[in-house]
Amino acid sequence: MLPSYTTNRFNGSRSYIPEYLRRIIHYPQMDIEYTFCYRTTSWRKQTKNQWARDDPAFIAILVLFMAVAAIAYSVAFNAWNPVTLLRIMFWAAFIEFLGLGLATATLGWFVANKYLRVQSLHAVDQKVEWLYAFDVHCNSFFPLFVVLYVLQFFLLPLILGTGFFSTVIANSMYAFAFSYYFYVTFLGYNVLPFLHHTVLFLYPIGAVGLFYVLSLLFRFNCSVFVMNYYFG
Repeated sequence: MLPSYTTNRFNGSRSYIPEYLRRIIHYPQMDIEYTFCYRTTSWRKQTKNQWARDDPAFIAILVLFMAVAAIAYSVAFNAWNPVTLLRIMFWAAFIEFLGLGLATATLGWFVANKYLRVQSLHAVDQKVEWLYAFDVHCNSFFPLFVVLYVLQFFLLPLILGTGFFSTVIANSMYAFAFSYYFYVTFLGYNVLPFLHHTVLFLYPIGAVGLFYVLSLLFRFNCSVFVMNYYFG
């Protein structure tokens, strides 16, 4: 049974991060079904006085998926060296997912609280919880994972070619994956009633589109670049 808190997670006296981390190593205490339901944000605020999940199941699942994907790519490219395999698994799970997630979540948390909060004289002042910002990253990362780690794997024979068609397919996947990442990020912040101008989180899609056009003009294949970086 999940604990109930009645004080704001960042302003209250009870620290929840140790409890959050403890559940990572206690699988029975993870609410897996609850993990994939993004529509319960308002319900969490009403019942637990927090916007963020208090269960790390989603993180554990994504780290596991990243590790499996790293193994699959290593097998495909005959990278059987244990050191190389561990390096790829570590980079995928702890740098690409967790490391970049910490950075993007912190940036989103700072921007939302500093510039996007609506100040009201007749309501309790609210702030974006950092853990909620990281939740947004996790939700946004999952479709990116499906496209760039799963779909790309099955399309490797097609997208690693030297022709222009291969470049179009590969770069279109990357453009779609990152655009969708920012779109889901926008949805995550837009659901919070005390934020305004959250369309700001859609602006990076413009940069993605510009990079996509330039990559096609210069015949830069994103998949070839990434695979060469990892496997030579």
